[in-house]
Amino acid sequence: MTHNICFLFHDGMEELEAIAPLDILRRANLNVTTYSLGSQRMVTSRNGVLIQADQMFTSTLSPNEFEALVIPGGPGVKNLRNDVRVGALIRSFADAGKWVCAICAAPLLLHDQGLLEGIRYTAHVSTADTLERIDPKASVVVDGKIITSRGAGTSIDFGLTIVATLTGSETADAIAKAAEYPYWTP
Repeated sequence: MTHNICFLFHDGMEELEAIAPLDILRRANLNVTTYSLGSQRMVTSRNGVLIQADQMFTSTLSPNEFEALVIPGGPGVKNLRNDVRVGALIRSFADAGKWVCAICAAPLLLHDQGLLEGIRYTAHVSTADTLERIDPKASVVVDGKIITSRGAGTSIDFGLTIVATLTGSETADAIAKAAEYPYWTP
């Protein structure tokens, strides 16, 4: 089965939260396409690293083409909260029963769409004023079709959890072993 993943890049995204999960998803041979939400394919991460997306975001993106949506966090999320395109895309994935995956501050975008009501989730501690029910002990939380993670330090676990969820724990285990990542526990 081909697993198509829509992965959003945005100015101000946290580098580790984008690159580590992306690397892991591609190691698992998932078909990941990155989309820039900016005015060009090249985005500037929170620490000034330039990262090029595969394609530009278009309003014609359809959840029917993908199995999951992945959104890295970082300070750029505050701008995404005002971007109606992002809210509409998240809502369309959720309404279509697709996986919606967000790390660090990106769960705020899920909150804005009402997707965190009544479920267990985690996020970066800086979002706790808005996201009052963060699970402070979990690195990654899977509840229903929502996967959330705490931040840059949990980005490898976030990627491995997405892989395990979509393909099975054997693939995630093999990637963790090959990457010399002994902290992975599905």
